[in-house]
Amino acid sequence: MIRLVDVTHAYGERVVVDHVSLELEEHRIGLIGANGSGKSTLARMLNGLVVPDAGRVLVDGLDTRGHAREIRRRVGFVFSDADTQIIMPTVAEDVRIGLRGSGLSRAETDARVDAILDRHGLADHRDHPAHLLSGGQKQMLALASVMVTEPRVLVCDEPTTLLDLRNVRVITETLRGLEQQVILLTHHLDTLVGFDRVLVMDEGRIVFDGEPDAAVKYYVESMERRP
Repeated sequence: MIRLVDVTHAYGERVVVDHVSLELEEHRIGLIGANGSGKSTLARMLNGLVVPDAGRVLVDGLDTRGHAREIRRRVGFVFSDADTQIIMPTVAEDVRIGLRGSGLSRAETDARVDAILDRHGLADHRDHPAHLLSGGQKQMLALASVMVTEPRVLVCDEPTTLLDLRNVRVITETLRGLEQQVILLTHHLDTLVGFDRVLVMDEGRIVFDGEPDAAVKYYVESMERRP
């Protein structure tokens, strides 16, 4: 389980996460809010990409301050722009690099790479230049490169933002089918249907925490009230 204990973080004088305490244990959790609300910074705290200025983030009891490497094996992270996550020349190489240092044999590594490429519809593109894939394929590659490490939790920071409607649907259905706990940041509010819990963030604080329909209603109405 992921626990945030009175977490605060600032960039310069701007506080972006303000005394947030949470326990995240549901299978599907959404996080929504306006741009600049602090949700991306909060998401990056969940696997130690950002360490809070104050408070603690605990993953299965491990503090992100001292156990970042172990925590990142448990909590995978997918960014909104897949190009920032793709680092190797070909599709298969980009997936394979996630297993470096895993202790798997070459045969075991090959088998796991082949399986994840097949699962995410990339088997026919294994030797294709990664940066020449379509937008949807790049996002699927970014997801596959994280999933090959078999994390227990997947944090996705607006993974459908740059995609067309068809690929939004593909990524959404893929996330719905995962066994892992998924924590999803999104502006596509309809992707939250069926989620167990949705958090609404505003000005660095969690201002609503509940079931999807109520959370989306609260968020939409709060945006409509703004000048």
